[in-house]
Amino acid sequence: MINNSIDGAIQGLISIKDINNSDSVNNMLNKILSIVRKHLDMEVAFISKFINKDRVFKIVDSKNEMLPINVGDSDPIEESYCAKIVDNVLPNIIHNTKENDITSKLAITDKLSIGSYIGVPIKLSTGEIYGTFCCYKQTPDETLNQQDLSFLNAIADIASELIEKNVKTEFSYNKMKAKITSVLEQNKINIHYQPIFNFHSNKIIGYESLSRFNTIPYESPDIWFADASQVNLGEELEILAIKSAIKGIDEFNLDTYIAINSSPAYVLNGAVARALQGVNLERIILEITEHAPIENYPDFRKALEPLRKQGLRIAIDDVGSGYSSFQHVLELEADIIKLDITLTQNINFSHKKYLLAKALCAFSKAINCSIIAEGVETLEELNSLRELGVDSVQGYLLGRPMPIKDAVSYVKVF
Repeated sequence: MINNSIDGAIQGLISIKDINNSDSVNNMLNKILSIVRKHLDMEVAFISKFINKDRVFKIVDSKNEMLPINVGDSDPIEESYCAKIVDNVLPNIIHNTKENDITSKLAITDKLSIGSYIGVPIKLSTGEIYGTFCCYKQTPDETLNQQDLSFLNAIADIASELIEKNVKTEFSYNKMKAKITSVLEQNKINIHYQPIFNFHSNKIIGYESLSRFNTIPYESPDIWFADASQVNLGEELEILAIKSAIKGIDEFNLDTYIAINSSPAYVLNGAVARALQGVNLERIILEITEHAPIENYPDFRKALEPLRKQGLRIAIDDVGSGYSSFQHVLELEADIIKLDITLTQNINFSHKKYLLAKALCAFSKAINCSIIAEGVETLEELNSLRELGVDSVQGYLLGRPMPIKDAVSYVKVF
């Protein structure tokens, strides 16, 4: 029967559903190893993984600072205790390795100075043997008993759940990374352009560039960029999108602009500036979402300064969607405010939306900003926005995002 105090300590450490990444799993397994090693009064505890014909040490805990084995070390499985315990060639408990006919002849016994040993298999839910959970010390130990073995088996079951979660996480990570890498290597981003219609000139003055990924199953662009960030490829994917968008700028009339979206981090590290080298920045608008946190506005403004001197304009995207719009606009010294679809949708029916949009319009005029309303889908919404003094509009009513060959010839008049 497992010691209740130890069992309670282990259960207090572990909440499988709260483990979200491989670092957390490894930290938890390290804690478990330490507890087990101390409880069994052993000098070394480890979790090994069977990879092809090798036993690889994945996690190691030792009583001494000088580890006899290190994470990543490996040796042939057939020369280890682990495989023989799994195959029932060796018992789970070996009180004295020198008195056992098999262990006394194994080179690993002398190499690691193993005097006594206890180990159990780690089985995944599929029935597959992952590896082993083992402990040993240099001296013989006749006190190791069935209760200790039951304890170790129970801990191995807990470890297997954590390991399986780690395996699944690693698999998902690698799959996600391969998906993003494929897009990057093959330049698979398709750029669609959504027209922006100006009330004053009664014509299209620009286009917002939007990334599209033609894959099965379909995933929206926000998922692609979020996934890319998770596998440390966020910058590469975003810069590819920017370069793909501006590549077609000469196809459009010279009096129109291209709006590109960017994350603040890639402005700060200079990646956006490098992507825009050689481009007429008077025809580029950089959209920064209101949702994206900016920890240091002075540094951000400083990073943008050389680009703005060349004519780059800044738009604050998603304004009015529930964040600190006014501070973001003022701190970034924006040229354009873009009203979010959550504000413009059904604005003709909602008095509160109308009043908020009115306040934002007044605010924009006061600081000499132009204002664009996104997500316009009905004529009634369009008329309400015109009445409010919005400068420009975009949305399905004016034109859906479209490939460049359609966008360059698209005409819309109201």
